[in-house]
Amino acid sequence: MRKQITYRDSGVDIDRADRLVDYIARTAFRTYSKRVLAGIGGFSACYSIPSGYKNPVLVSCTDGVGTKLKIAFELNKHDTVGIDLVAMSINDLICCGAKPLFFLDYFATGKLNVRVAKEVMKGIIKGCKISNCALIGGETAEMPGFYAPGEYDLSGFAVGIVERDKIIPGREIKPSDHLQDISGDMLLGLASSGLHSNGFSLVRKLIPQKEWKRFAKELLEPTRIYAEVVLALIEKFTIKGIAHITGGGFLENIPRILPSGTKAVIKKGTWPVHPIFALLQKRGNIPEQEMYRTFNMGIGMVLVVPASQIDSALRFANRFQEAYIIGKVLRGKRKVEII
Repeated sequence: MRKQITYRDSGVDIDRADRLVDYIARTAFRTYSKRVLAGIGGFSACYSIPSGYKNPVLVSCTDGVGTKLKIAFELNKHDTVGIDLVAMSINDLICCGAKPLFFLDYFATGKLNVRVAKEVMKGIIKGCKISNCALIGGETAEMPGFYAPGEYDLSGFAVGIVERDKIIPGREIKPSDHLQDISGDMLLGLASSGLHSNGFSLVRKLIPQKEWKRFAKELLEPTRIYAEVVLALIEKFTIKGIAHITGGGFLENIPRILPSGTKAVIKKGTWPVHPIFALLQKRGNIPEQEMYRTFNMGIGMVLVVPASQIDSALRFANRFQEAYIIGKVLRGKRKVEII
């Protein structure tokens, strides 16, 4: 008689996955609001659009954590990369002025380790609570032979909402003729928590695996989530543009919000740069332009604020976290100059 083969024999344990889903459903419930009509456990999730909007627009973003995960695997520390996952989407989402509503995750691995998956989910749930959004769904995929033992990948998907007439497109940004001009728009920088979740292919080249334990805090410090401070600033001040300093650093991200005929001038020395960036630059003999094109250099979000409001906006932002006036918008070709 031929031996009967089950799904478990191929490497997929449905019972183990079911236990994880049950855990996620019980813990994700802490992120729910009354607008969650159907959450984790069904084939799809349902979320009612909040009342009070006249002409609501839904906004969506997706991202992952990238090769920062390699360090989490090696150090067997998985409770922070979930925060990174939420942050990378939420920080993009709020750049147009949207308020986060809900989040979904995708967790894929070769053989499901429930302990590790739970640690990852703790981070995702913490990130959702910081963002004030609900974790309402996701997917756990067990794919034997597809991933190296002990490894996994993460993707995240966020949805938010904004009034159509309150979308922040950057078109209203006004330049000055020179740096000493007291008119025009200024650049308010919100401090990062360190490397965030960008440039880790280069980081891993400069900090070899044998040193990861030594630099564990710097390497696995989670990406800062800016939803609370940015949405509060939008409510109180005229915010004309918002740039998330993510992959591409200053040089690639700030021009995405600038209208034609404007440039951003960033003044070095107006904020403290985390020592990890100096270490990386020295080890790789990296040109300054490349540093500002790859890393956030200590600033995770840049907001364009009228000069008449910049001092008040700075004081207000500092109630939430460290913030700095880092530059100005001038006339010129759409680019970033570091001076």
